[in-house]
Amino acid sequence: MTRKPFEELTISDDFMFCKVMEHEPICKEFLEMLFSVKIKKITYLSSQNSITTNSGAKTVRLDVLVKDDAGISYDVEMQVANQYNLPKRMRYYQAVLDVAFLDKGYSYKALNNSVIIFVCLFDPIGNDRAVYTFENICIEDKTIPLHDGTKKIILNAKAFKETDNQELRGFLQYVTTGKATTAYTGRIEQMIQTVKQNEQLRQEYHILPAALMDAMDEGLERGKSLGFRQAKLETAKNLLHFGLSVENIAQVTGLSKAEVEALKK
Repeated sequence: MTRKPFEELTISDDFMFCKVMEHEPICKEFLEMLFSVKIKKITYLSSQNSITTNSGAKTVRLDVLVKDDAGISYDVEMQVANQYNLPKRMRYYQAVLDVAFLDKGYSYKALNNSVIIFVCLFDPIGNDRAVYTFENICIEDKTIPLHDGTKKIILNAKAFKETDNQELRGFLQYVTTGKATTAYTGRIEQMIQTVKQNEQLRQEYHILPAALMDAMDEGLERGKSLGFRQAKLETAKNLLHFGLSVENIAQVTGLSKAEVEALKK
């Protein structure tokens, strides 16, 4: 399938969505808009990073993962096509995030609260709501929450008219129509134009997919007999050969920048 030209990318395209959300004020305002709260600061935990567990299970490639000043983690994803697996996918993302946190040696009692957010160009639930929020509750008495610290939110951009949150309505309308009708979406549109004028990002968009396919296939093939971590190192070596930056390679493989730098020596 022919890839969309860089000049035609919109906020609904995964690459552009990630680059726009890397701008802290825009990402922070998105969360404030959705939850109607003020957030002092957010910290980026990853941007299109690969999250895995020590067991070497399937790698999850996240769009945007941030943590706010209250310690709540947010995974924000853009989903264009309906693959009819979103609920199970959200469940898996939650599990991987939790296990990755515990792999660092923390007790499960220290698990931070987390929210998984999917911005969709379709209605995966089918009830024509703009926002679907899910938490674990007691079936026998729905007034009793489990308090496990997890929340999952699906934003259905097609139903933007169904929300009373005017800022959120403007954002969802922008996602589905491309029309910027609020100050916030106007800032997003300006950021998109800034991204499109960045020659380095243009090259990244064109080079990364082909390089990833070749380098990851070769790296995984050479590394699988030596273990999962070795496969990531082999992939990183191949991406260095293709001329990708240390930052991009770290994002793709899940290795630290220092680990990637060490491979250049």
